[in-house]
Order: sequence, then C-alpha cells, then structure tokens
Amino acid sequence: MEQNYSLQQNQEVDDWDINLTEEDFQTIDAICQASTTSISFPPIKTPHVSDNSNRRKLPDSLFICQKEGSISHSINPCRKNRYNPYNSQGKVTMRYPEISFKGNITYSRTAREAEKAAEELLTFVQSKKQDDGQVVLGFDIEWKPTFKRGVPPGKAAVMQICGNSNHCYVIQIIHSGITKKLQSLLEDPAVVKVGVCIANDAYKLLQDYNILVKSVEDLSDLANQNLGGPPRKWSLALLTETVVCKQLPKPSKIRLGNWEAKILSKEQLQYAAGDAFVSWYLYQVLQSLPQPVNGNTEAIEAGSSN
Repeated sequence: MEQNYSLQQNQEVDDWDINLTEEDFQTIDAICQASTTSISFPPIKTPHVSDNSNRRKLPDSLFICQKEGSISHSINPCRKNRYNPYNSQGKVTMRYPEISFKGNITYSRTAREAEKAAEELLTFVQSKKQDDGQVVLGFDIEWKPTFKRGVPPGKAAVMQICGNSNHCYVIQIIHSGITKKLQSLLEDPAVVKVGVCIANDAYKLLQDYNILVKSVEDLSDLANQNLGGPPRKWSLALLTETVVCKQLPKPSKIRLGNWEAKILSKEQLQYAAGDAFVSWYLYQVLQSLPQPVNGNTEAIEAGSSN
C-alpha cells in the first residue's frame, strides 16, 4: 500500500546546530546494537493447556492478507530465541527481519491540520467504543535533543498516534500546538494510550503544554506481567525482538534528528509512525498471551520462521 502524506516529503530536514558527524552517528548505532545483542534472553515459556479457552482471540484487524497491495504483518508471538548476535566473521549482526508501518500516514503541522486529524481520531474512537467498548491507541512523542551541557532539551515537538495497522497520525505540535479536539482526545479517560515509558511522555506534555494525558499504560509493565520471569526494564526495540522476533530500526541520525524542522522528512514520518504502530501492535500481542503460572513459563515450541 502506498504511503499517503498530506504534505510534500521530498524536502530535506532543516540544518541545525549540531556537532555530531556521520561517523559519530555510526558509532552511536554500533554501541546501541552491541548493547542489545549482548543480552541473553531466557526461553519464553507458556503453561500447558488442554484447549485455547484462556487465550484471548486477537482482533481481526491484525490478520491482513498480502494481496492487492494490502498490508501484511506476522502476529505470532516469538516462539523461541532465534537471536544470532554474530555472523561467521564474528561481527555483531541481526537475524530478525525489520518491522515497519506500511499503512497511511497523515502528517499535520498547522493548527487547522492538527484539529482535522484530531477530529478524524475522535470519530475513530467513537466507532471503536461502540464496537469493542475499549479503545487502545499506540502513543509516542519526539523532541529535539540537546548536545550541550546545561542546555535543556526542546519542547515536545512531534506526537504520533496509531489505532490500527492501516492509519497513523503524526502531528508536529511544536508548530500546530495542541488544539482543543486533540486535548479532548488526550484527556479522555476511556481511551487507553500505550507505549514504553509512556508516563515520562505524559509528564513532558504536562510540563511543556500543561496537558494532562489520562489513561496511560506502560508496555514494560504489561510485558513483565504476561511474559513471566524477573521484571525487566524494556525498550521498545528490545520488546519487539523478544515478543514478535522482529527488529525495530532505531537509526540515531533520525532518532536524534531535528524534530522541530519546518517540514519533517519522509524518513522522520516513517520512524514516528512506526513507533506508535509497534506500540499498539505489541499491546495486542501481549494481551493475547496466556497468563504465566506461578510467575514461571514453559518452553514454547518453535513455530514457523518470522
């Protein structure tokens, strides 16, 4: 399915005051990958059950066939540790295929565009409330980092929201502000916003915009509850690898880029939408897992390769 952007995306990110070189970014990426691949995961286990009565049925929206340009994502939890951190030359490598968002992205940067996006989201939320009773949105924010000691980071600059595998919204709130309808969505206690360390994002929005984001749920807490074993401090990338055997790209040049740019690049939009989508997606998978017995789990047989 072709990406749908509301503004031209062939413009470069504005230049900004940063001392990092391309070599610096490559070094940061190498350190991040090495620290991730050095972690040894215990096998993920599940209790033996005679039927599927305690396994929650995944929503039909996750089962999307690959035909006529539609989206396709594997929804199987990671069956076993197929992580091979080294190749034949002894270099760190990643065996998992990448996961990315392949649906439509609505990009808003003015107050009018942001209000229209929020109106569309509220319509979606109302429909989901009627059909399912509960609404879950993948949620994340980005801001311009600082590389100078004593200089605080910028205000929250970008907000990304995703409620299914077809459509994500990327709103450049540093330019649009948080409109009334967007505020209404964020403050709706019936709409659950999910993400990793999402309480920190909610706190930043409170500090930067005096907006109280209600009903947030941390995927780390949900993972520790549903995966069993000792509690861990999860990142979104590590949780993606552990739960669904997929690699979530986190290139430092984009992650540490200028989110206050006049117009975001296509790569920035894809990155932002991907984080919100994966947050929503992991919530669905984690909720579908059987509860561990006595805090422990049993080995899951290897399924088909992801």
